[in-house]
This record gives sequence, C-alpha cells and structure tokens, in this order.
Amino acid sequence: MFYYVKGKVAVCEPGLVVIDAGGVGYAVQTSATSASQVQPGDNATFYTYLHVREDIFDLYGFITRDELDCFKLLLGISGVGPKAALSILSVTNPASLALAVLTDDQKALSAAPGVGKKLAQRIILELKDRMSKGQLESAASVGETMGVLPESGTAADDAIAALMVLGYSRAEATTALKGADLTGLSVDEIVRIALKKLF
Repeated sequence: MFYYVKGKVAVCEPGLVVIDAGGVGYAVQTSATSASQVQPGDNATFYTYLHVREDIFDLYGFITRDELDCFKLLLGISGVGPKAALSILSVTNPASLALAVLTDDQKALSAAPGVGKKLAQRIILELKDRMSKGQLESAASVGETMGVLPESGTAADDAIAALMVLGYSRAEATTALKGADLTGLSVDEIVRIALKKLF
C-alpha cells in the first residue's frame, strides 16, 4: 500500500520516527540503525512495510531498501515477528546479517533482545535458502575484509562453501571453478567468477 514515506522528520525516538508528509504525521516504527541516521528537522525518505493483522495496523520503515528487504526476509521465518526483526536489525545491518548467515554466527543474532539460540539457529538455516546471490557476495566481501571467514581453507574452499550456501552443490561449484586461474584472488572475486559460469 505504501512504498515509501517522504517528508520532514518531526519526531525521532528509539524505534520510532514520525514523518510529516503533506501535513500528515506518519508514525514509522524503525530500527535503531535507521533512526540513528536522521534527526528532527531532516528531510528523509523511509521505505515502508505495512503490517496488518486483525486489529494491528502498523507502519514499519527503513532508510535503505536493503534494510527493508532484510526485514521482509526475517518476517518470513517462523517465530520471527516485527519486533524480533527490528531487534535484529538494530544490532546488525544487511551486510553483517548476511555475513552471520554465511559464517553460522548465532551469537551475532542472539545479541538482539528477544532472540534466543534456537531462534538464531532457525534464522540462519532458513536465510541460507532465501538470501540473494548479491547479498551473499557482499557478505563474502565483508567477511574477507574483517577476517572472519574460516582461516583453515583456501579462498577457493571458502568460495565453494559460499556457493553451497546459495544452493549449488559442491560438484557444481567445483566444476564452475575448474580451469580458472584463482591465484591471488579474493573469495568475493572467485564467487563472482563461478556465478558467471553458473548463470
């Protein structure tokens, strides 16, 4: 119903931003990440999601489309409601969420209030099948930069693991990289080479 709300920030509180658009104040529930990027008086655009259920009619919004897309992905997981999704996005961002999925980092997700170990496990398991190739490529790049991808394997091994998270079999990933000169290439670069052959 609402794609975005654009206007002047009238109120900015933890978890809530009110956007004055055409004289109407839209109460937008948001993550701490998005709320921290604006202050009263700023002109801002929030990409929105309208949550309707029985007597609930809440508007959620985010500064970036990436964050909104992650919010929707999280809502699609059993046991994750809007509050839990906001909680997760308040302690992480889209790139680090994808990285947590790539590296099975349950602690990164369970750091969010209201998210226990079992729910974190379920989120990681389900998001592995739902996250886009672009999100995973970004995660691989972030992981390499931060040095959090497994150190035991080579860059090619890590790239194959990343491709398997995307849903390809080990055989498909290995075949896609066969014959390619991977010397000195990063995980991100190797993943990109493989994806070009797999498409």
